[in-house]
Amino acid sequence: MDFDDSPDDGAYRQRVRKFLEERGAELEHGDGEYLAEPGVDNTEALRRTQAILYDAGFVGVTWPREYGGQGGTQVQQAIVNEELARASVPGLLNHVGIGMCGPTVIAHGSDDQKSRLPRLLRGDDIWCQLFSEPGSGSDLAALRTTAIQHSDGFWMVTGQKVWTTFAQYSKYGILLARTDAEAAKHRGLTMFVVDLEAPGVTVRPIRQMNGLSEFNEVFFDDVLIPDAERLGDVNDGWRVALTTLMNERLAVGGSGIELGVRLEALVDHASERLPALSESEQVLARQSLGRVVVESLAARYTGYRRLTALAQGNTPGPEASAGKLSAVRVSRAGADLGMRLLGEDAVFGRTRDGDWRWATAQASVPGGAIAGGTDEVLRNILGERVLGLPAEPRIEDRRHVEQGAKA
Repeated sequence: MDFDDSPDDGAYRQRVRKFLEERGAELEHGDGEYLAEPGVDNTEALRRTQAILYDAGFVGVTWPREYGGQGGTQVQQAIVNEELARASVPGLLNHVGIGMCGPTVIAHGSDDQKSRLPRLLRGDDIWCQLFSEPGSGSDLAALRTTAIQHSDGFWMVTGQKVWTTFAQYSKYGILLARTDAEAAKHRGLTMFVVDLEAPGVTVRPIRQMNGLSEFNEVFFDDVLIPDAERLGDVNDGWRVALTTLMNERLAVGGSGIELGVRLEALVDHASERLPALSESEQVLARQSLGRVVVESLAARYTGYRRLTALAQGNTPGPEASAGKLSAVRVSRAGADLGMRLLGEDAVFGRTRDGDWRWATAQASVPGGAIAGGTDEVLRNILGERVLGLPAEPRIEDRRHVEQGAKA
């Protein structure tokens, strides 16, 4: 692909840059895409930032206009991402809703459900994804939350979800539940839009080792959901969920957006810390920084290739899994280098303003390696769907073998 802006894209970039320069004082700033200082709740500041950007036309750039988007191109979205990073404006608060929930509603939702999407884009309503459970994370189809249909047109939902990002701030969520216990596990699921303010919903934030509480447990105690809030057909939820999962891997590292602390912030951090190191330490640090820079740029530009494919009408595929794996590897290396550059200051607490981000980033990496599919699951996807390797044995396959042996 051509990495130079076309005349139209160049004009668009100047428009975005000019806006950020003129309105920058009104926006939240920070060096991390998804990081906040422990003990500081910047939710409302991020919500205001998202509203300002949406009103200017820089949120939902590629979404159709009828759903509140701009009808723009993937290249324009990449330009917005680049300029936000350049201006140190952090990632949008509602990235789960915009990257995963919204596209699922557009593909499978009713007109009423779609009518709520402009509020999602603006940040007026936060949305979350209610998939993982204590006993079904990597094996999503093994979930046990149930939805039982009543004659009055409502579904009664009972169960628990976990690791739900931003559920404590969310108005709506997309929920995958079991609606047919007798069907094969992938065929007895149905997707719903659920109001998280409904009676019977309990949200409990989980304190993570990075000091933040981005994730939550969500409990459903006989929660009633109207049938009109169903996404797709009954027992066809797995097909609907695949739409969400494909967009999730694109959103979580699959589009070339960096996870954790920005590359430019790491370079600035190194330039400040290198003079205090010995000559041999400087050599090792420079080598590590060079590897991080090269891998980060490779991940970024490979992400742009995927955006080009999407712009040509292709759908997100298994290649997004490779992007997510790469993004996690780079974020881990960057956070580790950032901590090592602090030297003994990191051990004895002699840190300056902003140095908290390196410890927070380092403690966030394990979660990033799980979100959007574990590294192991993503490698299986690439092995089977890209390299054509034999499929990983499933639990059902082992059961069939065991039953055949007994017979």
